[in-house]
Amino acid sequence: MKFQRLEKRIPLSIPTMHGEERKFVEEAFDTNWIAPVGPNVDAFEKEMAEYLDIEGTSAVSSGTAALHLAYKLADIGKDDIVLVQDLTFSATVNPIIYQNAIPVFIDSDRETWNMDPEALRIALDKYKDRVKAVVVVHLYGIPSKLDEILELCEEYNVQLIEDAAESLSATYKGKQTGTFGKYAGISFNGNKLITTSSGGMVLSSDKKATDKAKFWATQAKDPAPWYQHTEIGYNYRLSNVLAGIGRGQLLHLEEHKDLKTKIYKTYEKDFDGLPISMNPYLEDSVPSFWLSAMIINEEAYKNGLDPEELRRFLDACNIEARRIWKPMHLQPVFQEYDYVIAEESSVTEDIFARGLCLPSDIKMTEDEQKLVIKAIKEFVG
Repeated sequence: MKFQRLEKRIPLSIPTMHGEERKFVEEAFDTNWIAPVGPNVDAFEKEMAEYLDIEGTSAVSSGTAALHLAYKLADIGKDDIVLVQDLTFSATVNPIIYQNAIPVFIDSDRETWNMDPEALRIALDKYKDRVKAVVVVHLYGIPSKLDEILELCEEYNVQLIEDAAESLSATYKGKQTGTFGKYAGISFNGNKLITTSSGGMVLSSDKKATDKAKFWATQAKDPAPWYQHTEIGYNYRLSNVLAGIGRGQLLHLEEHKDLKTKIYKTYEKDFDGLPISMNPYLEDSVPSFWLSAMIINEEAYKNGLDPEELRRFLDACNIEARRIWKPMHLQPVFQEYDYVIAEESSVTEDIFARGLCLPSDIKMTEDEQKLVIKAIKEFVG
């Protein structure tokens, strides 16, 4: 390989700050609202509700906390079956275990890399009345087959929960992801489309539900002149300082989405003719393209073109790439749980084996992306 190591590392995806974040944070300092309550939190929740066109939002300390509270709102408890997408990050599944429930992993379709409605139907038939909820993930900002999944949830009288941690701003048939399910969780982790450093939000069309989530997130303190608790609570509320960062970031959300889209489209165009393709999406959806991911064609993969070798080559070039999420049913901690497929073999294992996430940072210049593409082309040969 002739490609020389770059002096400046090209990252996968890191925060992009503007100027407004500092103004909101300075207001928190000037007014001494440093505690995990305050005007920025209230305003951030209101502004996010307006953006998503929903009633209920509750800002919390992480996307994991948001999902945990969403599962609790759904009354998921001991020995309940939760049908959950297999191709995801463990944060989708861990809170199911917190609630002493039982995850059952659902294979992906090849059109979105998200939950396969056919496999979902098989699982719903298999577990029937034991299923408490279906949890769908919009992987890398690509909306799932929501019409088909919602139809199945209605047919089997099961509530839908969305893990929209990666898909804020993405739409399906003109409607924002995170607003289809009864409850949803989104993330503002440092590498997401917008960030609060760490943070997340519970979403629902039911404001009473997200008010309940706020109650649990602030240690479930009863309205009494002393500290009184009739329920178990959590220390999950988002800091007023971090909410200020979120308010400034929200002003640039669509701008960030446009830049992510441009990155994806550039990869797609420049990879034409190579034995690789980009992560797919539905024509009636508008993804956020949080991360641009590629997959090696089957024939090239069988002939030895390996994504892990490509990742290591890119790393040696000072370019950060990351493997596709390792499926949950392959994780040692979750091996005891069922995994349901509709095809003859696992789709998620195939995507994991052949896929790679590429640099998707919105500060990446056109010239830097050209270097990434040049390196990949050199490796592919």
